[in-house]
Amino acid sequence: MLLTTEEVGVDGWQYLILMGACVLITLPLEFVLGARVYRSPRRLALAMAPMLVVFIVWDVVGILRGHWSYSDRFTTGIMLGVMPLEELVFFLVIPLCGLLTYEAVGRVAALIRSTGRLRWRWPDGIVREQEEKADA
Repeated sequence: MLLTTEEVGVDGWQYLILMGACVLITLPLEFVLGARVYRSPRRLALAMAPMLVVFIVWDVVGILRGHWSYSDRFTTGIMLGVMPLEELVFFLVIPLCGLLTYEAVGRVAALIRSTGRLRWRWPDGIVREQEEKADA
């Protein structure tokens, strides 16, 4: 059930809006630089699954033991068991943005080391094309 801003208050949506902004800001890394994170959903799932399991268990244990809690003012109130929706979204978005950044930096480093003309090509993003030598 999606709650309205009147039920939650505008502050309750700030965290989810921030997570959405993180995804939007890093999205060009996939399409402009060719990070290839979204294009490999199986690899993405395999990379994120162990982290999700560990951190969700860690978070739930922390909540149940009273080590931390979440402000009703800054969350939507949508709960997944004892964990707020925003916490799960955080565990998905931040590693995803980290993977995008890591892969984009690797692509840029490879582009810097290579020679040729820079071009943008779908779906690879920015690539180096070798210039053909004219026969004399």
